[in-house]
Formats: sequence, C-alpha cells, structure tokens
Amino acid sequence: MSEHTVSGDDADIRLDRWFKRHFPHITHGLLEKHLRKGDIRVDGKKAKSSDRVWAGQVIRLKAMGLGLEERSSKPNKAHSLKPDDERFIQSLVLYKDANIIILNKPYGLPVQGGSKIARSLDDLLDGLAFGGDRPKLTHRLDRDTTGCLVLARTAKAAAQLMKIFSSRRIEKTYLALVNGCPLDPEGVIDQPMLKKQNPKASGTPGGPEGRDYEIMQVDAAGQKAVTEYRVRDACARRFALMELKPQTGRTHQLRVHMQAIACPIVGDHKYGGATQDAESLGVENKLHLHAWRIAVPALAGGKPVEAIAPLPSHMTKSLKALGIDIPRK
Repeated sequence: MSEHTVSGDDADIRLDRWFKRHFPHITHGLLEKHLRKGDIRVDGKKAKSSDRVWAGQVIRLKAMGLGLEERSSKPNKAHSLKPDDERFIQSLVLYKDANIIILNKPYGLPVQGGSKIARSLDDLLDGLAFGGDRPKLTHRLDRDTTGCLVLARTAKAAAQLMKIFSSRRIEKTYLALVNGCPLDPEGVIDQPMLKKQNPKASGTPGGPEGRDYEIMQVDAAGQKAVTEYRVRDACARRFALMELKPQTGRTHQLRVHMQAIACPIVGDHKYGGATQDAESLGVENKLHLHAWRIAVPALAGGKPVEAIAPLPSHMTKSLKALGIDIPRK
C-alpha cells in the first residue's frame, strides 16, 4: 500500500490524467479495473476515473505488482514532444507573460485526454514551458469549440486564476453562428439546466467522454444558468451571428441555451444544429462556436489582459458564404 498527496501542480485534473502523468505504464483499462475493486481510493473513498482531484487530497493505492508504489516525483517526460508538435502548440499562443499564456484552441482538439483520446492539448503543454515550468490548465473548452483558453505558468498563478474563474470575474465573449434568428436582437436567457440521460444515445455509459450518453437540458429542477446575447448580423433570418456572454458556467450552457430559444448552433449534432439547408451555401457541418474574446483581471504582480482569438477557418468560410460581416473587435 502507498499514499500520495495531490500537489498544487496537479489540482483540478481528472484522476485518470493524474495516473497518466505519474504512472504512464498503467493502462486505462487496468486503472478502471482497480478503481472498481476499490484498490485505489481518494480520501478513503472509492472514485471514478473522471473524478477531479484537488491539492491536498490523498490517493491511496492498494494494488500490488503494478509498479504503483514506484511513483516518480515528477510527471513522466519519457516521451518528449516531436519538433512538429512543439511548433504546433507554440503557434497557438495569442499572449504570454510571467503569469499566464492564452491560446487559440483549434477545432477538434480535446483539452484533456481520456479513454480513446490519442492526443489532447494537455499532452502538448511541455512545448509551452519556455524554459520554466510546464503550464497548467485552469479551465476547459469542448473538443469542437475553438478560441481563447487560459493557462497558468506557475502554481501561484493557477490558484489565483481558479479563484477568479469561480467568482466569475473573467469576462468571456463567444461568437456562434446559429440556425434561425431571435425575435429580440438582444436579451438574457435565464433558464436552469440539468444533466440527464440522452434518450437518443447510441452508446453505453463510459463511452468516449460520454458524448452521447449524457446530455444537458433546460429543467426547472436544474442549476441556475444565465446567458446574455446579442445578434451581430443575420442572413434573411435563416442564420444569425450571435455574441454570447455566459454569466454562469454550466456544461454546454451556450449550446443548450441556443437550442432553448430555437436557434441551435450550426454543426452542433448533440443539441439539434442541423445544417442541411446551409451546406449548399458552403457552410461546413462543424460546430460554429468560438471563444472569441477573454478579459483577465490583473494577477499579483501583473496587469489586466485582454485577448481576441481569430475565427477558425470553417467559421470564416461560412460567414463569407452567408454574406455576414466578420467581426474584428
């Protein structure tokens, strides 16, 4: 039996990601097996691979003969980044100072790894050390959502950013191309949300990220969810470019709220964004949701930061095809 305390550098990551960092020889299947058996516990309780761990928690390992007791004190660096991967991750940098890095996350790249995910942004973060520590994730974007993603360059900056995010003091503005156009050109969507089983699910629990099995829905019994919106431009009321500002941080909030007002996001297969009427106009069948602008308050010893992420190519192409102005600021 061995015990390991979660460090500040590993705070707010999934348990399976913690194991990948510290015990890379343990396969995901083997990890799941020992979690089910209770051989691996977090603060004395059984856990799931998708659970998030926090600084100070104790991970207790009972499984023997797996090399679990031989934990390295540092994340595995055996598989260094290829030059192409390092150039790729550095090409995404929008802003960098002593405290933070802001990236323009591309379409289709998951932020964190998991079952059946061969490559994630988290796997590439060693390429952003720039002679210092490996940066740390402080929040997430969906796999197919693009745009601004903030990384912390130190454990102290990570702790400050987590407090700022939890207090909603970071201002985030998204752009979304939607099917339809709201009657009111601007407004507030205040509709609570609840996680439910997807009645159209084709998979089983524990599938890749549970992308089909679980779904968020507007439900009076759910958690408060508020989104401010503004129509920036429209195409014959068939399509609209929306500016969205989430005031709460629920899973899939913007996608669900757009569905709730009958304006689902183009290319959103999970929440009703059919694009058949758009494909003939050159609109790609990809999610058209972009974290366009982010404003970060000053961290200790730093200054307030604002970054704008250029639109991904598929959104630029779609807006041009529909005759909708491409936002500059």
